[in-house]
Amino acid sequence: MNAALRAVVRSGLYHGLEVYGIQRGYQGLLNNEIHKMDLRSVGDIIQRGGTILQSARCPEFKTLEGQQKGADILNEHGIDGLVVIGGDGSYQGANKLSKLGIKTMGLPGTIDNDISFTDYTIGFDTAVSVVVDAVNKLRDTMSSHARSSVVEVMGRHCGDIALHAGLASGAETILVPEVPYNMDEIADRMKDNFCNGKRHSIVIVAEGVGKGEDVANALKERHASIDARVTVLGHIQRGGAPTPFDRNLASRLGDFAVRSLIEGHSDKGCGMIKGELVLTDIDKVVNTKKEFDMELYELALRLSQ
Repeated sequence: MNAALRAVVRSGLYHGLEVYGIQRGYQGLLNNEIHKMDLRSVGDIIQRGGTILQSARCPEFKTLEGQQKGADILNEHGIDGLVVIGGDGSYQGANKLSKLGIKTMGLPGTIDNDISFTDYTIGFDTAVSVVVDAVNKLRDTMSSHARSSVVEVMGRHCGDIALHAGLASGAETILVPEVPYNMDEIADRMKDNFCNGKRHSIVIVAEGVGKGEDVANALKERHASIDARVTVLGHIQRGGAPTPFDRNLASRLGDFAVRSLIEGHSDKGCGMIKGELVLTDIDKVVNTKKEFDMELYELALRLSQ
């Protein structure tokens, strides 16, 4: 998010605009936590995870009164364009503000990669890299002790982190909420692999499927010989220095959002599809479920044998 914020600020200043930052999202907006930003405000942040503007949940902004209050505060400051970085809730808020006369742009900032009309969201590639690095380390231990490792990753409704990290790390099994699975078949295959000389087995589980502990217990119940250890990566996936891909994606999208506002666009979600920057109505973005990449999932299955 910092890379996106940096791009928005510097692109806005390049085009002669006054740029303001709102601390702590919609909650900060309602609290009038608004301050002017300059080039130095976003210096030395492109390599930092998280966001210097911070974020916060804001139940009040879900009400019509809260939304109108937010629009009034923006108007009082003379702010006629708002760039929102976040997921579904952030997009919903931008959509409401646009209906109250505030020009808005949404940038897809969520590690789950669950926003439609963009191939990748800001933070997704970094989260996948964190998971792959963890699995690489776990594999060393699992191979030394001939054990199985069940790794629980984020992804409540979208299994993209599990899928991409599983493929990149050579996981034998990837469990995602989009695809049904048979635990008996998984356990049998793991047992056969060990009997045939395999020294370890990695199972990646998206949290939307269930707890990693439950998966490990289910495997042990079916075959007592399976020594499955559980690792829950949790919020470690949300931190760390962003990858070059994420920094570049965020920079392109941030600049694109500013240029789109200048051109008169509003109530749009910014995305990148097949390398091309695209605008999509926020109404359409929030009401369209992102399609799961079954072709990639089937590739992971073929390569896991």
